Amino acid sequence: MPIKLFAGLVAVVLMVSFLSPVVYKLKDVALGIVIAIGIVLMLVDLWESLQSKED
Repeated sequence: MPIKLFAGLVAVVLMVSFLSPVVYKLKDVALGIVIAIGIVLMLVDLWESLQSKED
């Protein structure tokens, strides 16, 4: 479980750090909203993965 949490948090940090300069440079609100929705979906998937009892 701690390994899944660590790997998930690293993935979220890497995704945010990779996509945030694009949003900042382009200053496009629609793109920012789409990326925010993608990050929220990633966090929901991480939460569901941590809640599952498969391991």
